[in-house]
Amino acid sequence: MTAGKLFVVFFAVVMLVYLLLNFWIGLRVWQYVFKFIPFTAKVYWPAFWLVALSYPAGRLGREFLSAEASRVLTSVGSYWLAFMVYFALALAALEIIRLLDRLTGVLPHRVAQNQPAPLAAGLLVLVLVIGTVAYGWWNARHPRVNQYSITIPKTAGDLRDLRVAAVSDLHLGPIVHNGRLMKLVEMMEEIKPDLILLPGDVIDENPGPFVEQDMVSTFRRLTPKYGIYAVPGNHDYYGRKSEEILMHLEGAGVSVLVDRHVKIADSFYLVGRDDFGRGRYDGNVRRELADLMQGIDRSLPVILMDHQPVQLDLVKDSGVDLKLSGHTHRGQLFPFNLITRMVYEIDWGYLRKGDLHVIVSSGFGTWGPPVRVGSVPEIVVVDLRFGPE
Repeated sequence: MTAGKLFVVFFAVVMLVYLLLNFWIGLRVWQYVFKFIPFTAKVYWPAFWLVALSYPAGRLGREFLSAEASRVLTSVGSYWLAFMVYFALALAALEIIRLLDRLTGVLPHRVAQNQPAPLAAGLLVLVLVIGTVAYGWWNARHPRVNQYSITIPKTAGDLRDLRVAAVSDLHLGPIVHNGRLMKLVEMMEEIKPDLILLPGDVIDENPGPFVEQDMVSTFRRLTPKYGIYAVPGNHDYYGRKSEEILMHLEGAGVSVLVDRHVKIADSFYLVGRDDFGRGRYDGNVRRELADLMQGIDRSLPVILMDHQPVQLDLVKDSGVDLKLSGHTHRGQLFPFNLITRMVYEIDWGYLRKGDLHVIVSSGFGTWGPPVRVGSVPEIVVVDLRFGPE
């Protein structure tokens, strides 16, 4: 089977699962809540499917719909994805309770007879789901500052210390808009970093909103002493507009390191790796880390930006002192943080491997649902000290 046919089969399976899951959610919500209200199925089901299908319609219809129609559908659908997750979890819990009741008779007879569930249980699910998503919406818009103090036992020219602010996964676009970027700038003005690093996924696939909302001007308010540097993330390649994205970032005063390194202030090195999964999108594979490290004086501190927190043992043996990554969002929505914890050696926070310090950020923005439950948006501040520990 060719790659094209394999993709078609995979997409068809994903859409079938998506449709079946949404049909089950829609049916149960109707049975548990809306059938008790003077409200006809002729209104409920068209409204339900309009919302449930808005995300794939907005994404797949970008070539046929107006930009505004696609944006509205995608935005509505993004919120629905969060509702879908928590409706599925809550309704699955009710199904388990019903199954246990059939097996053990744990529920009072009056409740058990009112199948598939009493109105009170349905309303409780509705309140819990709406409350969870509302909290996640609020949480996603209140980033924290997480600080780390690290000593690198190397001399760094005349530098004795360095304050680095790292911000991954902004996903700037129609949902994480210029207002959110201005919030980031205001926080940076309080942090006063010497160096700002952006470890991937700065712009979300399409640079159009970045340009239309003049985020370039907002970025140019950031003036750290040693500059702003970024590396590509997987979302730079999703939309097949990576060259435009990198061009606009450079125009905003951000130096993008794509498989190259720079020596800063004659004191330390900054290495920027291309995204680990780039080959899946355009066939180009990133350079080996050993190649990137050639020409680097390893007696000086070496900081590596790599969007995905992978190949840590390889990095540890390469002479890198500090690796900064993002990508995971720490799952963004519970219970996906449990999955990222299993997939990655470290999906968030700090890890030391020998002489290597690793920090993985949960990111500043969001992808898909503009909601965070079980993870917080953050700016990572690393206060580096050079010299003996």
